[in-house]
Amino acid sequence: MHRAGAIILLLLVGLSPLFAQEDSDDPSVEIDWDDYVSDLYTRGDQTFILSLGVALPVVFLNNGDVIDHKFTPPVGGTGSLSYNYYFSSNLFAGAEIRGMFLFTISGGTMFSPQVGVRAGYQFNVWRLEFPLALSLGLAWHTYLSQAYCGLYIMGSAAAFFRVNPEWSFGLTINWGWLPEWPENKAENIDGNILDIMISARYHF
Repeated sequence: MHRAGAIILLLLVGLSPLFAQEDSDDPSVEIDWDDYVSDLYTRGDQTFILSLGVALPVVFLNNGDVIDHKFTPPVGGTGSLSYNYYFSSNLFAGAEIRGMFLFTISGGTMFSPQVGVRAGYQFNVWRLEFPLALSLGLAWHTYLSQAYCGLYIMGSAAAFFRVNPEWSFGLTINWGWLPEWPENKAENIDGNILDIMISARYHF
């Protein structure tokens, strides 16, 4: 009996390092944020981005000729709420809701709510993330009693710093093309707007 007990005790002592190793492999152990790597994104990751900033009417064209856009001061406001779904650490697609206002010489205000879809590619370097995106959607232009609904196309570039696993903050620059093509082709207008916005992005 004493000999059998000694053998059992030796077996338990010999196997104890294996049990300790298994405990250290517990997947619930959190990775230190200092060990952040650029491929943190995986398929299924998602983000919400809230952006606020200024809108600058850059150039307006009437059938190819540059015209006075009659917005003064030449700056307005803009904001957006965007959603992205990641297919990999770089590719994403999503949707957005946007809004913009510009003041006119006559003292009025032009409003333009917008809704669209977006897709893009993101470059990741340590905690720095650089998403490039292209958006396509509908824009409603309203001024006094006038209203128009048409397409908009927007290209964007942004730079974010990942503060922690949930939040990153940065700067977003958009170039938007907003055409107004009524039945009378002589009144066609192609508006080009530059947005400069501060952005906060929530990761989940």
